[in-house]
Amino acid sequence: MDEVGVHEDVVVRLSGVGVRRGTTELVADLDWAVELDERWVVLGPNGAGKTTLLQIAAAQLYPTVGTVHLLGERLGRVDVFELRPRIGLTSAALAQRIPGDENVLDLVVSAGYAVLGRWRESYAKSDLARARGLLRRFGVGALAGRRFGTLSEGERKRVQIARALMTDPELMLLDEPAAGLDLGGREELVAQLAELAADPDAPTIVLVTHHVEEIPPGFTHALLLRAGRIVAAGLAEQVLTAENLSQTFGVPLAVDRVDGRYFARAAATAR
Repeated sequence: MDEVGVHEDVVVRLSGVGVRRGTTELVADLDWAVELDERWVVLGPNGAGKTTLLQIAAAQLYPTVGTVHLLGERLGRVDVFELRPRIGLTSAALAQRIPGDENVLDLVVSAGYAVLGRWRESYAKSDLARARGLLRRFGVGALAGRRFGTLSEGERKRVQIARALMTDPELMLLDEPAAGLDLGGREELVAQLAELAADPDAPTIVLVTHHVEEIPPGFTHALLLRAGRIVAAGLAEQVLTAENLSQTFGVPLAVDRVDGRYFARAAATAR
């Protein structure tokens, strides 16, 4: 720890954080703390600042104002190249950088060197075994020898999650992992993420999404963003209310919870 007040069980702490580009505020006045073993979901409409928030938590973006502590280190006073391997990340931006001819097993195992794809690095048998085990865990073990470009969207998402877990990270960041999936693919992924959330050995998890239907059971906390500012944050069942979600998305919504899953729809209006 480098400052008094940052506790060992706090994985992410943002204090007065803002990011500005020219005269545009991407996020502002963010105060947020994620503690060890918590599972957070971050929701909001397009342009709410969700991806910006995740980039900060991934040590890939420095705030314009405020302070950020990640895994006990203050951003700006730590070598991010030592910090980033402790953070697992999946995102559309990362997926776009993966060459289509990249071998799936190589893509996963190369996360140990924080590079995309295998070049001249050598890997122990235990590393290869771990990569294969992670692929099997997410139902894509049979794809280890395939090229990334030949996979379906759902298969690509699961391979990326396996890669993000390769280094046994302390913090796992998932940026819209269900985006672009059909209903079957979404439900399979939600079930697999629910299993991950229930694993006591899994890292602290933060998942970004637009849709409450994509929140896996077992996620404990929620953060709602609108126009770069926090609408509500805290325990999921207290935050994911019709009132809060209506304010976040700017339309009247009704919210139901069934078997640990949330569902939202337009609220019926009186005539």
